[in-house]
Amino acid sequence: MHGIIEVRIRESGNIVLYDANNLEAKIGDYVIIDAERGQDYAQVICIPEAVPEEELVKKPLKKIVRIATPEDINQINENKKRTKDAFQMCLKKIQERKLDMKLIDAEYSFDGTKLIFYFTSEGRVDFRELVKDLAHIFKVRIELKQIGVRDEARMLGGFGHCGRPLCCASFLKGFDAVTIRMAKEQNLSLNPTKISGVCGRLMCCLSYEYENYKKYLKGLPREGEKITLPEGKGKVISVNALKRKALVELEEGKHIEVDYNK
Repeated sequence: MHGIIEVRIRESGNIVLYDANNLEAKIGDYVIIDAERGQDYAQVICIPEAVPEEELVKKPLKKIVRIATPEDINQINENKKRTKDAFQMCLKKIQERKLDMKLIDAEYSFDGTKLIFYFTSEGRVDFRELVKDLAHIFKVRIELKQIGVRDEARMLGGFGHCGRPLCCASFLKGFDAVTIRMAKEQNLSLNPTKISGVCGRLMCCLSYEYENYKKYLKGLPREGEKITLPEGKGKVISVNALKRKALVELEEGKHIEVDYNK
């Protein structure tokens, strides 16, 4: 669809649709946008040929402000340099105050007036004195945000069991619910080490083909179910949802394959 672009806010932020505002933004370009916390920068990652109507109805698209100028790029790079020093200083202060928190990332707002630190912790953390320390050092507004393990994985990036970059860090727009039932119905191993991502939660990709498997499983017997066939009574020992076939062990021990496509 002409005039709509998909951008990733910062390097590891959300992926959002924006109105190109009649500007010739290309894939890879940095653009300045109006985000929830004011103006920010984002990178164009896709120019979709079509966008589902429901995506446009849910929320009116915001327009990009401008394609990033050389001055904007300099500002972005300068903020990144300052962020590295801020991260190390925050680590030092966390250690000095013996706070039970793991610092994940830090970032300056685009205009440099706010400094945000992201951390994980198993419980609540009283970081009020830490905020005072950091505000005194950096002379800007300080914000500390506690995030979950899935957001931590998205921010830090890495590679999944498949050898590809993490889905959450490359193309996912959000985190959908993933359940152990999705693994069961796709006949996957229930070994936690094989179906959990680097975040320790169930892998997001378990949901990708789940709806198709649900459709293919309709009308098929479940593994372990006892059924009666023209050849006699038996027990289902395996089900292939994609081929819509089941392997049945008859009472006399004979194995037969039943085709449910007929």
